[in-house]
Amino acid sequence: MFIPRACRLPAAGTETFFLWGPRQAGKTTLLRQRYPDGWWVDLLKADEHRRYLQRPEQLREEIAAENLAGRQVVIDEVQKVPALLDEVHWLLENRKIHFALCGSSARKVRRGGANLLGGRALRYELHGLTAAELGDELDLDRLLNHGYLPRMYGAARAAPLLDAYIADYLREEVAAEGLVRNLPGFSEFLDVASLGDAEIVNFSSIARECGVSSPTVKSYFGILEDTLLGRWLPAYRKRPKRRVISAPKFYFADVGVVNRLARRGEVQVGSELYGKAFENWVFHELAAHNAYHGADLTLSYWRLASGIEVDFIVNDMRAAIEAKASKRVTDDDLQGLRQLARDHRVGRRLVVSRAPKPRRTEDGINILPAEVFVRRLAEGDLF
Repeated sequence: MFIPRACRLPAAGTETFFLWGPRQAGKTTLLRQRYPDGWWVDLLKADEHRRYLQRPEQLREEIAAENLAGRQVVIDEVQKVPALLDEVHWLLENRKIHFALCGSSARKVRRGGANLLGGRALRYELHGLTAAELGDELDLDRLLNHGYLPRMYGAARAAPLLDAYIADYLREEVAAEGLVRNLPGFSEFLDVASLGDAEIVNFSSIARECGVSSPTVKSYFGILEDTLLGRWLPAYRKRPKRRVISAPKFYFADVGVVNRLARRGEVQVGSELYGKAFENWVFHELAAHNAYHGADLTLSYWRLASGIEVDFIVNDMRAAIEAKASKRVTDDDLQGLRQLARDHRVGRRLVVSRAPKPRRTEDGINILPAEVFVRRLAEGDLF
């Protein structure tokens, strides 16, 4: 099944850029589709990896023997040989060669003091599949169970593929790159952290469950963030009129990975776990829209000490969004948005739900079916 991706990359030979994204998000496939005549360096191949690791200057020598006018040089998994970026920098400055630099983690590159091209390269990020990309092929229940990664979404049975994905992540992304000393401890952390997906993070509590220190837990979350397996959602703390929660939330980048780590089994419509998966998906759609359309959205959440909460605040109260995975949205589901409007001047207030039709309450809250939300998001008609 061919799925056109919403991430728009530059024309061949016009720009140098990094393309980051989690493992198996489809980065290599996208680059091969976009640059069918590209000159390719695949660092997943053992011989190429070894050759460039030993003598990174070979890149400059090999390119000197080619006519690359109007072509894109693609370096896949660039983080595996960070020293190549010095050669890339020189070729960009002196030969005007343009590169597509692809990888799943900038951590090794950045922490090794490698050359990130001093602002000369654009940055793109590829997320898992979005509703707009799937179009008529969208099956929300399948998406919330299998996850957003193309191979998993299309699989008849995603569970064994997700198990292999997690094992490969631990072996190739974490162990091989030397990101942690205690791999069993990090694996235990993954299991515990997945149980708190889309929830406020308590470092001390997770540390106790994993038998490690709070600073270690913070560093483990940093690894998840740097390897693009998840991202933070900060608390909204501006102009509080009453006591608000300030700790951040953490969202895994793929709900299928969360399902396997947390041993959820099949996520059933109407269950609490389905609601958590639905909230993860709404965040995923917002983050992908931000990345692909240059929307420059700032996202946060708002929660009072009493427990009243709004899932997503967009651009300093330009909009507030609640994710409710039910067909019938009740007054109880709206109390967070209503309390928020008493404490702050809010633009649009939205509920993303599984309701059959859109409706608007008397006090101006728009209740949108999920398919209407993603369509209006893609059209730029929400914020």
